[in-house]
Amino acid sequence: MKTTLASPIEQLGIVGAGQMGAGIAQVAAVAGFDVLLTDIDDAGLERALESIVHDLDRLLEKGDLNQDEVAAALKRITTSTHLKEHSRCDLVIESAIEDCDIKRGILQQLDNVCSAGVVLATNTSSLSIARLASATGRPDRVIGMHFMLPVPRMQLIEIVCGMETSTETRDLSVDLAGRLGKTPVECRDFPGFVSNRLLIPMINEAVFAVYEGVASIEAVDQIMQLGMNHPMGPLRLADLIGLDTCVTVMRMLHDGMGDPKYRPCPLLVKMVEAGRLGRKSGRGFYDYPSG
Repeated sequence: MKTTLASPIEQLGIVGAGQMGAGIAQVAAVAGFDVLLTDIDDAGLERALESIVHDLDRLLEKGDLNQDEVAAALKRITTSTHLKEHSRCDLVIESAIEDCDIKRGILQQLDNVCSAGVVLATNTSSLSIARLASATGRPDRVIGMHFMLPVPRMQLIEIVCGMETSTETRDLSVDLAGRLGKTPVECRDFPGFVSNRLLIPMINEAVFAVYEGVASIEAVDQIMQLGMNHPMGPLRLADLIGLDTCVTVMRMLHDGMGDPKYRPCPLLVKMVEAGRLGRKSGRGFYDYPSG
C-alpha cells in the first residue's frame, strides 16, 4: 500500500545545530516555516541561536530584513534535545557531522518517531544516499538535500536521489528548495556528488602547494582570489568548512573512487591530528581570535 507524503510542509525539523543546521534553521524561519531544531545538548543549541541572532542582526543592518521580519523569524524557531519531538514535523533534515554511522543512527531513530508519510532529507556532502536510506524502513522517502556553506548566503541545494528515492519525494524536495529561496540542482548518488568532488580536491591541492613549498598560505589564497575571481581563497575556505571535514571527504573520495589522486595531503592530516580544525577550533591555516 502506497503511503502519501506529508503535505503541505509547514513544520520543518532539523537535526544538528552546527554551522549548517543553524543556517538551514535561519533560512527556513525567514521563509515562513515553523522550525524545530534539535541537538544532543543545550550548549550546542544556545550557540546556534546566538549565531542566528547575529546573522539576522546583520541582515537588519543591511536593510535586507526589517525588525518585524527578524522578530517573526526568531519566534518560529523552537529547540529541543529530544529527537522524538520531530514526530510532529512534516519533513526532517538531518544535518549531523559527516559520519555514516552517526547519520544512519539518526535516520533510523527518525524513521521510528516520524509518521509514515514524512520525508527524511540528509544534508550529507558526500555519503551514499542509498546507504543512509537503507537504515530506514522508508528508503523511497529519503533524499539528499546538500546545502552550501554559509547557508543564508549560498543559493545552491544539491538534490541527490538514492536508488529507492521516489519521484514524489524528489518533487517535494525540489519544491521545498524553491520555497526556501534556493536553487535546486540534481545530481547522481556518487561519492562527493558534484560540489565536493570538485571543491575538496582543489582545496587538497592548495594544501599540497603549501606542503611542497610552492607558495605561502597567503600567496595561494591571493592567487586564487585575484587570478580566478574566487571570493575566498581555498585555504581560508577550508578553515570555514573545517579541516576535519575536508579530510573526511577526501578519504571518502579515495575509498569510493580507488584513485590515489584523492589521497589527503599529509599536512592537512597532521593539522587535524593537532586539533587545528579551522574557525571552529580558533586555528587552522589562519588564526581566529575568540569573538
